[in-house]
Formats: sequence, C-alpha cells, structure tokens
Amino acid sequence: MELPENLKYTDSHEWVLDNQDGTVSVGITFHAQKLLGDVVFLDAAEVGSTVKAGDTVTVIESVKAASDIYAPLDGEIVAANGELDGSPELVNEDPYGSWIFRLRPSDPAQMAQLLDAAGYARSVGEE
Repeated sequence: MELPENLKYTDSHEWVLDNQDGTVSVGITFHAQKLLGDVVFLDAAEVGSTVKAGDTVTVIESVKAASDIYAPLDGEIVAANGELDGSPELVNEDPYGSWIFRLRPSDPAQMAQLLDAAGYARSVGEE
C-alpha cells in the first residue's frame, strides 16, 4: 500500500500535509479511494467555516457509495481545491497529489495525535 512518510493520517482515511505556512492540506488515502471506486462527484468544502476535529467537511461520491470527509484538526477551512470540481477522478488518479481542502489549525499541537504511515497501515490491516 502506498503511504508517503511525510504525511499524517486519520482512522477515517484522511491524509494531512503540513504546508509549513500555518495551514495543512487534507485529502483521502489511496486505501480510501480504492474502497470507494471511481469518484464521480466531490462537494466543495465551505471556505471560511470553522470546524472541530471529526466534523464532516464535505462529501465524496463514487459509483459505489457516498462518504463523508472529516476535519482531522480543529480550525478554519481556508481553501477548497477547485480543480476537483470538474475533475473529481483526480482523487483516484493521484490521491496524495489531490488535496481536497486546506485548513488553518487553531491548535497545531493536535497534529501529534494523528497517525504516522506505520500507524495508519496497522489501522487498516496493511502492515
């Protein structure tokens, strides 16, 4: 299973990249997109909204199912990836290159609570 070491992960299959500018990028893992199948729609995250870790930020739909995408950290949504509006299949083609939203964490220390690649692999039984 493909798991970049520079990312953090959640049990709910989101990946988190520290952008080193006070924001993080969030997307779904290779494992998640594989389970979903062909992605056909992605609802844009609401820029400016404040979320708590675990809140639903947006919904992704595939030919198989619809699934919520959750906030990995408390904070404010500062961007939604407009490229995915017309091309949601990019999530399947490049799940780690296709961020879905960007968040400005209100408590960056929460990053320490997220899983590293090895921890995520264990959580999905892919050690």
